[in-house]
Amino acid sequence: MNVMGIIFANDANMDVLSHRRTMGSIPFGGRYRQIDFHLSNMAAAGIRHIGIVSRQNYQSLINHIGSGEEWGLELEEGGLEFLTPFAMSSSHSYRGKLEGLYHAMTFIDFGPEDEYVVMADSAILCNLDLNSVLNAHIKSGKDITVVTKAGIANGKKQLDLAIQLNESGEIADIAVDYAAPANYLASMDLFVLSKRLLRKLVQECIARNLYHMDRDLVLGSWQRGEITLNVYNFPGLAMFNESVEEYFHNSLALLNSRTRHDLFYYNHPVYTKVRDRVPTYYGEASSIDNCLVADGGMLEGSVRDSVLFRQVTVKAGAKIENCLIMNDTVVGENCELKYVILDKDVVVQPGTQIIGTPNRPIIIKRGEIV
Repeated sequence: MNVMGIIFANDANMDVLSHRRTMGSIPFGGRYRQIDFHLSNMAAAGIRHIGIVSRQNYQSLINHIGSGEEWGLELEEGGLEFLTPFAMSSSHSYRGKLEGLYHAMTFIDFGPEDEYVVMADSAILCNLDLNSVLNAHIKSGKDITVVTKAGIANGKKQLDLAIQLNESGEIADIAVDYAAPANYLASMDLFVLSKRLLRKLVQECIARNLYHMDRDLVLGSWQRGEITLNVYNFPGLAMFNESVEEYFHNSLALLNSRTRHDLFYYNHPVYTKVRDRVPTYYGEASSIDNCLVADGGMLEGSVRDSVLFRQVTVKAGAKIENCLIMNDTVVGENCELKYVILDKDVVVQPGTQIIGTPNRPIIIKRGEIV
């Protein structure tokens, strides 16, 4: 089966966490980046023709992926390619994913004409067997398969694409940018279709000044009767990191061992860039309770219910609870931190107190001294 993959690395606003990096390169889980999950999904399915679409702030993403060897991929024409920057419109504003696809047509046209295309978004993390999705798509005989997740729609969260099925399992309704009730399925922004159809739909949408993937290509084409849709409802764990609050809660959810297993090993291992460091040092007076701790750290204070990334330093007397602390951050003596996200290279000076709330964690941006 000939299959190519496209991963969108931008397309969500995560406050200062995404000011200097793409969504795909946002750190997650102590050692990983968000793009690692779809790269691993595609590599496990034997997909080697993968394009990463990003329009800005992509240097950290390029640094992280490197040659792609951790995922068994090769950074070359016809293999793994960075499609950056894909385009700015004449007004220098981003108009949607379809613009990115239109400007990536040279990449899409590379390889066999009968290829299928898997498109995924870096904001939604999952450990997915793409071969099962591809087989279900072919068996359905439909034009496009949308991968969905039950239990996400709650009448409050605005979904990019929401689908309601009738009693016979056929699509009864589709809505875009809608706070759908609980009886709707949430799209995981993961689609399967043929290369031939993708090219045709993208060109027709662009010709009519339409740039929105969900509203124009999926919903619009379906409403006009131009395409048929298949729904693949994913039974595993899917984490929607589409806001700072979701990112924070999903990160702390990894403290549960079952959650970690379902995200990192459900169908296959999730790989990331290898950075060998010395083991983390735990001081004689340190107290570390219910935490994920990466390597290279120096921990002498008290840390509870938190995720510590690589080479984090926590000085004596510091008290940390329900926090995310990213690489190379230093927390000084006798600090108190609760419900805080410290980006990379932050220095928290001795005696500092920073306290957020579960629904409004305080973010200290990269390189700040507080």
